[in-house]
Amino acid sequence: MKITLPKNKITDPEAAIRRCGYGLKVDRYGGGRSFTRHPDRTMLYPRFHIYVEDKGENWVFDLHLDQRAPVYAGAKAHAGEKDGEVVEREGERIKSLLINNQ
Repeated sequence: MKITLPKNKITDPEAAIRRCGYGLKVDRYGGGRSFTRHPDRTMLYPRFHIYVEDKGENWVFDLHLDQRAPVYAGAKAHAGEKDGEVVEREGERIKSLLINNQ
């Protein structure tokens, strides 16, 4: 699920997504930055995972749900969902927080 918001509404996307309860995740292989939130803090999975992309005059928050860890060592693939009721609810929660807290 992609959430697109204008840069004039979100000046610091990383700070904004942290206010939504997400923590920074740095990819150990490539150093890329993303953010995760664990609905059940006692478990690593499932977790919401979001990438922030700079798209000119907009920020795009690309959200998905990681259901489990990669199956084999070194793999980046996982069982992820980009849509569905749970992802849609989380997307609406994020949108509401981002729009109302700026």
